[in-house]
Amino acid sequence: MTTTLITGANKGIGYETARQLRAIGHEVILGARDIGRGQTAARELGVRFVQIDVTDDASVVAAAADISEHEGVLDVLVNNAGILGPRHESLGSISASDAEGVFQTNVLGAVRMIHAFLPILERSSAPVIVNVSSSMGSFTRTTDPTAPENSYPLPFYQASKAALNMLTLKYAEAYPAMRINVADPGGTDTDIMDHLGTQTVSEGSEAIVRLATASLTGPTSAFVGRDGHVPW
Repeated sequence: MTTTLITGANKGIGYETARQLRAIGHEVILGARDIGRGQTAARELGVRFVQIDVTDDASVVAAAADISEHEGVLDVLVNNAGILGPRHESLGSISASDAEGVFQTNVLGAVRMIHAFLPILERSSAPVIVNVSSSMGSFTRTTDPTAPENSYPLPFYQASKAALNMLTLKYAEAYPAMRINVADPGGTDTDIMDHLGTQTVSEGSEAIVRLATASLTGPTSAFVGRDGHVPW
């Protein structure tokens, strides 16, 4: 059985990804920062809950120790936890402190998770890492004045996702035996999107599930959305 850990999975796309992967036979571990919400979501799905705050080193290390003790191996890590951060119409109004929380979660959170879980992933015969990013981090899309990604006043969210994309490429280069990719859920009807997205959470989870089920001959260093590859 494939053992899969998903962060930020107590609601939205993370929750739906957990539901879909469990339905196809994965042994899913639901990671969430909030213990009460995480436990409730895990009970609903019939999966195991592990508390993880991706912004806290001790929390991530404790989660890795817990999974190492109970499951012994991790086949799939889905770094889904993320925040939108502040919206700003003018770059002149933002400061470094505005960026800190966004990068702590969206970028450093993924680094913490990968660092802590690499030894457990390396025990798998087919290890997979899926970093949940966004086309908002695509340089091609954000520099195209006709693309919707060009018009959002979310500089730190977009910069954090661009950084996560580059980190994914470097991790894939460093660990060729693993399948390490970026998933773009697209504009989905979730809390993080203020329910402005047009896709359902089922549709928004498609690319993540596709990459989470990649075989040893599947893609690596890829940026994949529901409709196929997303330009860097």
